[in-house]
Formats: sequence, C-alpha cells, structure tokens
Amino acid sequence: MPADFATHDRFDGWERAPEAAAALITRLGARDILEVGSGASPTLSAEFVRRHGLHYTTNDISEAELQRTDAGFQHLCLDFAGEVPPSRYHDSFDVVFSRMVNEHVRDGERYYRNIATVLRPGGVTFHWFSTLFALPFVVNRLMPESLAGPLLDTLVPSRNGRHRKFPAYYSWGRGPTRAMCERFDRIGFDVLEYTGYFGHRYYLHRLPWLHALEERKARWLARHPRAHLTAYAHVVLRKRP
Repeated sequence: MPADFATHDRFDGWERAPEAAAALITRLGARDILEVGSGASPTLSAEFVRRHGLHYTTNDISEAELQRTDAGFQHLCLDFAGEVPPSRYHDSFDVVFSRMVNEHVRDGERYYRNIATVLRPGGVTFHWFSTLFALPFVVNRLMPESLAGPLLDTLVPSRNGRHRKFPAYYSWGRGPTRAMCERFDRIGFDVLEYTGYFGHRYYLHRLPWLHALEERKARWLARHPRAHLTAYAHVVLRKRP
C-alpha cells in the first residue's frame, strides 16, 4: 500500500497549494484541467493558465460564484457528490483536483465515481483534505453548525467571522488506511500516492500549552503512524484504462 506519513507542517493544502498543484500538473504534462469546488477562487492563476496553454475548468454548485472568475476559466456548475456529469464531459479531463473540499462532500463514493466519469483513461486526480479522527474534526462533525462556526472563530481569531464555514461530513475523509485504498481500487483507481499528516494548529492562539502537546503528539505519530489518527491527507489516484 503506497502510504506515507508526516507532520502537518509538510501539508501543501493551504498556502503552498498553487505551487504544488502547478508542479504536479506540469510534471504530468496535462492540458485539460478541472478543479472541483474552486468556485470564484481557482488554485492556479489565470496568468499561469494562459502561459502554459491550459484548458482550465473551475467548478462550483453556484453559478453566481463561477461568474466571478476571470474570463480565462471555463465553468462547470455541478454537484459532484450528487448528479451525474453531463455526457459531454465524460472522459474529458487529464487532471481533476481539489483542495480542502472533500471534507464537505456528503457522499464520497458518488463523488469519486463522478470524478472517474469525467477523467480520461489514465488520467490523474489528486486531493488535499481534512480527515477524521483528529479531535477538532470529530467535534466539527458532531457539533451543530450554529455552534461550530463561532467555536472556529474563537480558536482562529484571524477568521473573525469573515469566512463562511461550510458543513463538514468527512465521507471518505480518512487517512491512508487499507480500507480506503480498497475503496479506490473498487471504483477503478490505482493509488499512486497517499500521505497522511498528523497534528494541526487550531490550539495555537488560544491554548498554546495544548498546541505544544499536540506538536509532540504529531511528531511521535509521524514516527509511529496510526492512519486513523491523521488530521489531513493528500491522495493521488490514476484512473485505470
């Protein structure tokens, strides 16, 4: 099983995502790209897309969000965890990717099956996402949204209520377990990379003593990994011909 583990400071799903996504897309030589859930804020810039001659489609469930994107991006208004993609999109993309979206997906199996539908045979899909069962994400999953949002603003003061909090379901949101690899295999994907990351920064500002303990725990788990205890993951899958 192609599993790897690290601490959360090596997770590229946040600020480093544009650079990491660009490097992987360039390495693959991909031209037709779909970013799931990117809405009005695609990971790659319009300038990068034009410079490399990419056909880059940004996706969202809101057409209003998509209309706010640069004219250099194509639009696909679709819920990948719901409806089946229209036939004109079948086998259309070399790469499908997302960042910090999958934890908000209600039906992980349908989501990945629909991604497989729009990927060309041999195409690659990669995702950065939060996972169960790190404690903050277990709380996020169980707590009503009316309480989870204010709690997140308290733990992360820089948010200050400015960013909308989307419901989190964590369907298929797990670290690199054997069961997850078998799920991907069952729907026609080969797992190329699957990295789980331990630890998080949610205690840093309000509970620094607990943050210090969390960091020690993360370093220990990276040396003695327990795949079910990751906080984040990055998976790279290839659709079998």
